[in-house]
Amino acid sequence: QVQLVESGGGLVQAGGSLRLSCAASGRTFSSYRMGWFRRAPGKEREFVAAIIRNGGNTYYADSVKGRFTISRDNAENTVYLQMDSLKPEDTAVYYCAADRPGGPYYYTDVREHDYWGQGTQVTVSS
Repeated sequence: QVQLVESGGGLVQAGGSLRLSCAASGRTFSSYRMGWFRRAPGKEREFVAAIIRNGGNTYYADSVKGRFTISRDNAENTVYLQMDSLKPEDTAVYYCAADRPGGPYYYTDVREHDYWGQGTQVTVSS
């Protein structure tokens, strides 16, 4: 199993940038597919980005494509979400999530992911 702790959230003006980090513990980190999800006020948790085990393939929600970049450093047991050109509608609690190895990766599905961090607040002001 893996334990996840997000950091890097905060308050930023529209057009600014933040980099979120998700530090993982556990010897099997490199075996997990990793995703970022967010929950905006009054909304359900939604998919943001995902990355496969070796980082070769990445996936993004249409709403963030071209602005956000997901990456991972397996040697550091960390996954990142670089967020550029932030918009007020990006305001949400952001969560990282880990998917156990095996089978196809339904990366947009909240239920696909087995482990979750506590979340970090991102607030974008206009």
